[in-house]
Amino acid sequence: MFPTHFFQRQDASDDRLFYSFPRKVVHIDDDALAALTSVYQDLLPTGGIYLDLMSSWRSHYPLALKPARVVGLGMNADEMADNPQLDKFIVHNLNQQPVLPYEDQSFDAVTCAVSVQYLTEPLRVFSEVYRVLKPGGTFVVSFSNRCFPSKAVAVWLSTNDSEHIALVGRYFEQSGEWTELSAMQTDPANGYPTYANPLYVVWARKVNHAAT
Repeated sequence: MFPTHFFQRQDASDDRLFYSFPRKVVHIDDDALAALTSVYQDLLPTGGIYLDLMSSWRSHYPLALKPARVVGLGMNADEMADNPQLDKFIVHNLNQQPVLPYEDQSFDAVTCAVSVQYLTEPLRVFSEVYRVLKPGGTFVVSFSNRCFPSKAVAVWLSTNDSEHIALVGRYFEQSGEWTELSAMQTDPANGYPTYANPLYVVWARKVNHAAT
């Protein structure tokens, strides 16, 4: 388990205040977004039911996957209402209510894009993701080198990118019976320009006992 102080934040005020107005912007550059879409193409099941965790106004799923349904869970209703890939959404503060409002084994895949650094109870949230995934379902967590520092947790701000990969890996290891835990780093712009955003992805699958 982790020390409590790991998940303290500079701004401990109610997150509803911070997310009360829509931010219809992307938080990583076009190359990193294209890399994320490519990762989803490789990892997500075609025609599946997806949960976009900590959702916003774009989900970046490849159109070719043709999901049966996409559900968004985030902090701003205006942002999610403008997301063309969401069939349904709910406003839900995971830092106040880390229990997901869905039945067991509801989703084929869950994604969390560039937001894991804001979770103050990540182990509980990852455990909930495990619960709502179908056996064999995939949880894909992506992040870059950018964040809102006032809302990111202390352990994130005090560690580097490679340590972030290890940290998210530990979230998986301590939250459920995950298998095929993997990580990758992409350099979408091949290091040029120097300010280009990298993309880091950590993912695993829920154990499917029926298949063993």
